[in-house]
Amino acid sequence: MIDFQPIDLEDKDRVQRYTMHGKRRNCDLSFANLYGWRFLYRTEIAELDGFLLFRFYVEDERAYMMPVGTGNVAPVIEALIEDARQDGVPFRLLGVCTDLCAELEEAFPGRFTFTSDRDYSDYVYLRSDLAMLHGKKFQPKRNHINKFKTSYPDYEYKPLTPDLIPECLRLESLWCRANDCAENEALQDERRFMTVALSHMEELGLTGGVLHVNGRIAAFTFGAPINDKTFDTCVEKADTDIEGSYTMINYEFANHIPEQYIYVNREEDLGLEGLRKAKLSYQPETILEKHIVELR
Repeated sequence: MIDFQPIDLEDKDRVQRYTMHGKRRNCDLSFANLYGWRFLYRTEIAELDGFLLFRFYVEDERAYMMPVGTGNVAPVIEALIEDARQDGVPFRLLGVCTDLCAELEEAFPGRFTFTSDRDYSDYVYLRSDLAMLHGKKFQPKRNHINKFKTSYPDYEYKPLTPDLIPECLRLESLWCRANDCAENEALQDERRFMTVALSHMEELGLTGGVLHVNGRIAAFTFGAPINDKTFDTCVEKADTDIEGSYTMINYEFANHIPEQYIYVNREEDLGLEGLRKAKLSYQPETILEKHIVELR
């Protein structure tokens, strides 16, 4: 049996020993996400033969992530298959990126099915694109930025610090009322994730920003590293009564993320048409397609 244990704050260094120098850029590997969403997915971790393993549950059905590590992954996958078999549940991997599907097919020819999960594909951008907005393709975004600066010349951007969290939570409450969070389970879950993450901001190593207009909060955002070259934007909320606040917080945050991060992962669109349109408008460098992998 693999010794899976529930993920906890004390596992941050352990997890990041595997993830921070890796090449995988999917948002699932941000420790902030792994810990912050544990209430929903009951995430567990283990180590085996130089790989980090993840086991979790989606609507009470067990799933695994592709192991993270170097070396021959085939025996580790076999061990995960056996872990599922011993408990009498189907084996499946979720969130497997296209290049890893190819790796699995090479190691286990014809043994798995691969189903694309477009609604959960990650949008990955060049940080420099989001920060500079150069070129014709970003002209509409520059127009929004210029209009915002003209309308609110005294706006202020501040790095997110613990003393600013209460007003972020107040803005989130207003946003939730405006968007009927009480009637939307996914939005309720997001709110719980945000509250958990912010309550452990320093332990999780979160970086964020807050936008003020006329002395009151207009938007906030925060995120954390996936690896040493990719930063994940976990949450972004804005007062839609202040036109351009979403565009401006995105722009300012991209300019304040440390330059070591070449890429910014702004996560998935969940199949929501408006969100998909917004994410595409920022010209992603990659749409990181993910798959469900199951035994034939």
